[in-house]
Amino acid sequence: MLERHIAAWRAGEKNFTLRYHWAPWREISPQLPIALIASEDQKFPFHHGFDVQAIQDALDEADEGERLRGASTISQQTAKNLFLWSGRSFVRKGLEAYFTVLLEITWPKRRILEVYMNIAEFGDGIYGADAAARTFFREAPAQLDAYQSALLASVLPNPKKLHADRPSPYVLRHAEWTQRQVRQLGGVGYLPR
Repeated sequence: MLERHIAAWRAGEKNFTLRYHWAPWREISPQLPIALIASEDQKFPFHHGFDVQAIQDALDEADEGERLRGASTISQQTAKNLFLWSGRSFVRKGLEAYFTVLLEITWPKRRILEVYMNIAEFGDGIYGADAAARTFFREAPAQLDAYQSALLASVLPNPKKLHADRPSPYVLRHAEWTQRQVRQLGGVGYLPR
């Protein structure tokens, strides 16, 4: 959030407004965390911060000439968003791994997910479930339904270009896929306790 605020100031974005308000787990619809897990990290309840298979798959695809894609878990994204800066470097990745291990050994999975939902950027300058629910759907985060939650999860790859309130065909397809994944995982019963 600080990084984005400084970038807006440096770019002379006089109308930039940072929107953020912490919402505890109990004030967020259970549809959002399961949508995030289904969309971003289906092994979240079971891994210890790193999805080794996803990392290997991404490296194999890069070796075959495909664009290097991310294989970060929710734990890694939480560590990066909480402590680090954007960008790609070995130094940042090393620090991200360090902080991921710290989060995994000190916090339960539910706490990692709660923090992630509160610091993820869901739109340009819109951070956390509360700000996203109120900005895009004019609702409290507890009122988010499964479809709205899937839309929010679908914009996370690029929240400055993808919009939950004006979804592109890509966002609509990804939201439908996310909802199918939620059903296959067993719905909110899949959430960590």
